[in-house]
Amino acid sequence: MSMEAVRQAFVEDPRGGSALVVIEDGRVVLDLHEGWRDAARTVPWDAETLVNVYSVGKPVIALAALLLVERGRIALDDPIARYWPQFQTHASVRQVLSHTAGLPTFPVPRPAESWAEWDVLCADLAAATPEWPPGTVAAEHALTYGHLVGELVRRVDGRSPGRFVAEEIAEPFRADLHFGLDAAGQARCAELEFDAPDWPRRNTGEPGSVKARAVENPAGARDLAVVNSALWRSATVPAVNLHATALGIARFYDELMRRPVGAMIATGQFTGVDQFIGGDPVTWGLGVQLEADGTWGMGGLGGNAGWADPGRGQAIAYVTRRLGDFSTVDRIEEALADS
Repeated sequence: MSMEAVRQAFVEDPRGGSALVVIEDGRVVLDLHEGWRDAARTVPWDAETLVNVYSVGKPVIALAALLLVERGRIALDDPIARYWPQFQTHASVRQVLSHTAGLPTFPVPRPAESWAEWDVLCADLAAATPEWPPGTVAAEHALTYGHLVGELVRRVDGRSPGRFVAEEIAEPFRADLHFGLDAAGQARCAELEFDAPDWPRRNTGEPGSVKARAVENPAGARDLAVVNSALWRSATVPAVNLHATALGIARFYDELMRRPVGAMIATGQFTGVDQFIGGDPVTWGLGVQLEADGTWGMGGLGGNAGWADPGRGQAIAYVTRRLGDFSTVDRIEEALADS
């Protein structure tokens, strides 16, 4: 299959730091990058560059829980409280994984420094009151998802979410993806920047809306001073701070398609309007969005995306440090469909 049109879709609008990888039937058929790692444009982007890909990381932490389901240590329809006794919301594992637990916001106002306080944020969620009866409404758990799922993993397995992902997913998948970077990992990070100064406002939602409340607390998830800091990069925020290469994300999906757990993650759980996303109805699987064309995966704030196309045997990842829209991803998808 020719990849020339896909290549052209990538180079049409350079972001000053981005990468695209396509794996087909287990073989890398396209591996491109452009631009720089830093905002000053002094360090070229290379194959080792890590970038914060926001919600592209949600399926990674979802898979951590599903591996424990596959091993018989978690049951999808068990209440979370069976594994996390302090948890007050009567939501099941399935509902948490499919964004229908009714907990799209952290309930206690917290400063940016709280991203480094895993136990504090998990305790806030454990004591929270759901906004709707669990299972009745979908609202992407934009910032809360990783702590809900990650703490479930920690309670059952004993390892931290970052360590579990490193040992059970990243290493066996040969995928360069991380939660909680050490100094060496931080040295490989791309510096995020906005496509325009109003980018945070464009990605907030109406005042008081589910979206606005979900993304504004704790502070800093859309603040360059925070997301480019050592505090953020070393913290574990599995909903939104996966740091990965494009090849790492593509390998994640390539491996996932080859395993029975891939069918589990891509089984539809809810179809309808999502109160966080808005617009047209969406279909949630157990950590991924399912599309009508049979593809499934997850986009990340600012224009990042990773997805699987089982019909073509393709795993695709696009990552960028310049936070904007999904126009490049849209072009890549169109070119892949036509190739």
